[in-house]
Amino acid sequence: MSMSDKARHSADEWVGKGKEAVGKATGDEELEREGRVDQAKAHVEKAGDALKDAFHKATGRD
Repeated sequence: MSMSDKARHSADEWVGKGKEAVGKATGDEELEREGRVDQAKAHVEKAGDALKDAFHKATGRD
């Protein structure tokens, strides 16, 4: 997994946290929900990254 993908997934997570915080602060439930969805997507992508890394490590592939 490339570092740029990992960085993008981390950035997506932080964007989601920001949206959720702004949504809570302004009472915008839709924005808050969108932030939680963005965070969930980022977590799934990060889990996929970890799985790919583990597979490559186990098989000796880089």
